[in-house]
Amino acid sequence: MAVSNNITAILNFVALMCSIPIISAGIWLASKPDNECIHWLRWPLVFLGIAFLVVALTGFVGAYWKKEGLLGVYLVCMFILIVLLLVLLVLAFVVTRPDGSYPVPGMGFREYRLEGFSSWLRDHITGNDNWGKIRACLADSQICPKLNQKFISAADFFAAHLSPIESGCCKPPTMCGFQYSSPTTWVGPSNIAAEADCTIWNNDPSQLCYNCDSCKAGLLGNLRHEWRKANIILIITVVVLIWVYLIACSAYRNAQTEELFRRYKQGWA
Repeated sequence: MAVSNNITAILNFVALMCSIPIISAGIWLASKPDNECIHWLRWPLVFLGIAFLVVALTGFVGAYWKKEGLLGVYLVCMFILIVLLLVLLVLAFVVTRPDGSYPVPGMGFREYRLEGFSSWLRDHITGNDNWGKIRACLADSQICPKLNQKFISAADFFAAHLSPIESGCCKPPTMCGFQYSSPTTWVGPSNIAAEADCTIWNNDPSQLCYNCDSCKAGLLGNLRHEWRKANIILIITVVVLIWVYLIACSAYRNAQTEELFRRYKQGWA
């Protein structure tokens, strides 16, 4: 029983360490300017990581001090958390798979079409019920004003690898034919009928293209890029957690069997 408890304690310590990359990935996502404007999306991963930390600590204490009740609670809770993390990973993979970006000839950046992204993301993030608050948050952020300090010439700007949100919200779509004056100031559209966003663009720093479909698409492009990065860490972590959990279950079951045999032998002694 002592050997099995020691193995389970070590495995729970590994599981406890696995909560760190989950929390770190959640904090990294929450710190991104675009995620700051989507409040319900900021903290679920952090809370899930903290839950893993608490449950793994419970299992470690139960194994180290031979508290079988705590070990049982640990195994049940860890199973539920692993399932939740798997559901989150599958959902994140499915909704971030479509990519609404397209290249712009002669430019270093890409532009984005709202129709190219997941309908679930479009409905839950860029729908009319949510976009008003998100738009105001983006306008109050420093995402676009920073471009004026970063790029001096038109050549530098057109060669830049802008983030999706910078490309979609801080400038008009290239097809509109606006002339560059500064990263957030554009004049004289030559093809204003190209799409609806061409008539929405406004040089007012509080307006820009925040009401454009291209801005909504840029926000989704940013989310897609960030979540797919985080998914790499989460996939590795969940594989380790499943491996640890299966070994912990085996060790716990063996320990229970050993305990039954010990009591059986004592009964015959």
